[in-house]
Amino acid sequence: MSKSIRTAVIGYGFSAKTFHIPFIDSLPEFELAAISSSKRDAVVEDWPEVEHYSTADELLRRSDAELVIITAPNDVHFELAKKALENNKHVILEKPFVTRVADGEALIALAREKERILSVYHNRRWDGDFLTVKRLVEEGRLGQVKCFESHFDRFRPAVRQRWRELAADGGGILYDLGPHVIDQALQLLGLPDALTAQCLKMREGAATVDYFNLVLHYPDKVATLHADLFSAGPNRRFCVNGDKGSYEKYGLDPQEERLINGLRPTKAEWADETTDQYGTLYTADSNEAVPTERGGYQIYFQAMAEAIRTGGEPPVTAQDALWNIRLIELAMESSRSGKTVLVERQPHCL
Repeated sequence: MSKSIRTAVIGYGFSAKTFHIPFIDSLPEFELAAISSSKRDAVVEDWPEVEHYSTADELLRRSDAELVIITAPNDVHFELAKKALENNKHVILEKPFVTRVADGEALIALAREKERILSVYHNRRWDGDFLTVKRLVEEGRLGQVKCFESHFDRFRPAVRQRWRELAADGGGILYDLGPHVIDQALQLLGLPDALTAQCLKMREGAATVDYFNLVLHYPDKVATLHADLFSAGPNRRFCVNGDKGSYEKYGLDPQEERLINGLRPTKAEWADETTDQYGTLYTADSNEAVPTERGGYQIYFQAMAEAIRTGGEPPVTAQDALWNIRLIELAMESSRSGKTVLVERQPHCL
């Protein structure tokens, strides 16, 4: 068996502790080698055997880790990823990739020059409900898809004093939740021809976008991607309508909640939904509960380890992730102008 990949994590907040460290610690392909954070006491208490650095710069200069996972605020993604690549580290960036397309292009070029792997953690490609939608579409059970609707709604009507809601660069739910629903739509349907969007500040005192509604225009279908912070009821996660049937799914994939509650992802079935969480397939004369496909965010990390060891392609390429940022920029342009904008294919993408 190959030697475990020594891995360092920049940041010790919710993302690091929930979505990254449980997998790095549980999977034999990795060894948690270092953490950089100003929360020294918390890191030392939780991980006494792991190297601690007060700053990301210090970690990048001194740690012998092969792989660096960056979970710092969005506005420093570019700076930290650039330094990590310059120090010959493979890099996983928490989404969003960057806050500007030009920065993403620069990182892709640098990773190519350094012959390092650069990937972005679009973990929700491995949500069970999304995998179920993909299977139903691929099997033709919905026929030709005409309307695709994806929601990531929450009930948080009051602004919180945290960087995600205050940062001028990369803050707000368009950069927080938008990459989830955009990436899934692109994986399922491909690039749209055009985009129409509303990106608004709706809560009292909001400094950043807290509502978005994106409509992706295709020649034969339309996709609506939506998130707001005023939805107190169950989240209507997916509604996919085709000429043979419809699939509706409520709630959110259970992996995040289970990770928050301390469940260790040590068995494949840890991500399975319960029967009461299944979505429903409707046809003209029947309806049936559809067992949710088995998801698992560990699949991303296992594929990333394989890419590092073999020099192959990572499970999420930086080029794919850059399209998310391009569409976010176009959504803001559409919202400002009140017009539909064309999505131009560019050499750096997909």
